[in-house]
Amino acid sequence: MKVLIALFVVALVDVTSQCSCNSMKWAKCDGDTCQCTLQFSPTNKQPLDCTKLIPKCYLMKAEMYRARNNLTTRSIGGKPVETAFVDNDGIYDPECENEGKFKAIQCNGTDVCWCVNSAGVRRSDKGDKNIKCEPVETYWVRLELKHKDVTVPLDATKLKTGIENALLERYKLDKKFVSEVKYDKDGRLIVVDVKKPEKERITDLSLMTYYMEKDIKVKPLFLDEKPFEVSVEGSKVSMENILVYYVDEVAPTFTMQKLTGGIIAVIVVVSLIVIAGLLVLFFLARRQKAQYSKAQPREMETMS
Repeated sequence: MKVLIALFVVALVDVTSQCSCNSMKWAKCDGDTCQCTLQFSPTNKQPLDCTKLIPKCYLMKAEMYRARNNLTTRSIGGKPVETAFVDNDGIYDPECENEGKFKAIQCNGTDVCWCVNSAGVRRSDKGDKNIKCEPVETYWVRLELKHKDVTVPLDATKLKTGIENALLERYKLDKKFVSEVKYDKDGRLIVVDVKKPEKERITDLSLMTYYMEKDIKVKPLFLDEKPFEVSVEGSKVSMENILVYYVDEVAPTFTMQKLTGGIIAVIVVVSLIVIAGLLVLFFLARRQKAQYSKAQPREMETMS
């Protein structure tokens, strides 16, 4: 009888230990049904599908909840096109659709609202709750990666293969979406363009970018917390920095409100200097014209 009880306990412990969420280390999992959830508030828990990456909107809500409750959350190049922009606002407490997508309008629990793209990144000036926002898809992201020092220079072709393999294995991103990889060995800079067809609504590129930013800038969101590395000719290459540009199907609608006070002040000063210069030229021309008009009668008198 004791042997049977011991076997039952071992089996129960084994089942419980296997109940975990590999794609989200903050998830809480029930050992009986192995249902994993993510805490958004004391009373709100979101069920998760841990066989996939967790939607960015859910991750941001969980991160905000943990930050408010003093729980740990630290667990070549340039813009591809003029309309590309970066996420300068950091995280906020987003409103999510049922399937985990960002609602087009976000207010962060305040009366100040703004429009976001499918990656949850602000793409408009901030306004009130009457602001009009339409869903806009991000179809192209540019990753600017800087790798750590290596003993042997990397081969650009093999680096591209390593990047494609890493994105597939870690973030389940099909290799067909990696359109181009450029490499500056002197600056240790890797530029990766990831694109999907416009109007395509199945692939969510923000899944990859959010997990990747956490991997490189903070700590991995995965349960095992293994670092993000790219295998090149058998060697592991680690990254020390990342910058992500977002390109939407529709250009963002930022206006002068986005400019800082310092930039606006510079624009005003430059404008005043230009206006002053134009006024000086105007008065000089007027003065010269007046002098010419006075000289003409004298010339006529001399001739007569």
